[in-house]
Amino acid sequence: MESLTLTTPALLFSAISLIMLAYTNRFLAYAAVIRNLSDKYLEKKEDALIRQINNLKFRLNLTRWMQIFGISSLLLCVLTMFLIYIHQHILAVWIFGIALILLIISLALLIKEIQISAQALKHHLGDIEEYLKK
Repeated sequence: MESLTLTTPALLFSAISLIMLAYTNRFLAYAAVIRNLSDKYLEKKEDALIRQINNLKFRLNLTRWMQIFGISSLLLCVLTMFLIYIHQHILAVWIFGIALILLIISLALLIKEIQISAQALKHHLGDIEEYLKK
């Protein structure tokens, strides 16, 4: 078995940083859309707006968990590097394995969130198609 070196967890830094940037952008976009829908709902209380707001709340929550798992993965990568530095290689291997699992969970949540987003957009397209048929 090949030994874990300092560079192995360090390789994930750029990948996790880019993923976190993408997650943050999603989070900010959802926040802006929710504020906009909230204002629209205060003007006219439509059930469709409530459904959209609930969908966005769920997606926002998923994004928050994606961020939590991603940040935890990055934190454990740093801990792995520290453990390698102090020559705790067996513990470092286990911690790095946990970091990878957390990153996998984060990415799996991203897949789920993308599916929900695509389904929501399909509903909007369906509404437009119905309107155009009239």
